[in-house]
Amino acid sequence: MKHGPLALISPETPTIIAMPRDDLFAKNISAIEEIRARSGPVIAITHPGELPVAGIDAFAVPKSEPELDPILLTVPLQLLAYHVARERGGDIDRPRNLVKSVTVE
Repeated sequence: MKHGPLALISPETPTIIAMPRDDLFAKNISAIEEIRARSGPVIAITHPGELPVAGIDAFAVPKSEPELDPILLTVPLQLLAYHVARERGGDIDRPRNLVKSVTVE
C-alpha cells in the first residue's frame, strides 16, 4: 500500500481486501488501518471470527486447507464482478476487450 494505490483511497471508493487468517493477517490489518485513516471504506473477505478493526464490513468464507484459500476467497469477488457488470448494463457473456486465444509468431 504505497504511492499509487494509497493515492486512490477516498470515501467514495471502497477497498475490497481478501485476507485469510494466515501469517500475513497482521499486515493486512495494518493495511486496513491505513485505508481507514484516509476515510476509505473497507470490505473484507476473510475467515469466520472477530476482526480487530472496528467499522468494516466483512464476508466470512469457510476455513479450509491453506492451499484452497485462494479459490474460496475468490468466489465472492467473482460474484461481485458479475453483479456490478450486470448493474452497469455490461454484456456479461461477451466482456469488452476479452482475448479468448493468443497467437504467438
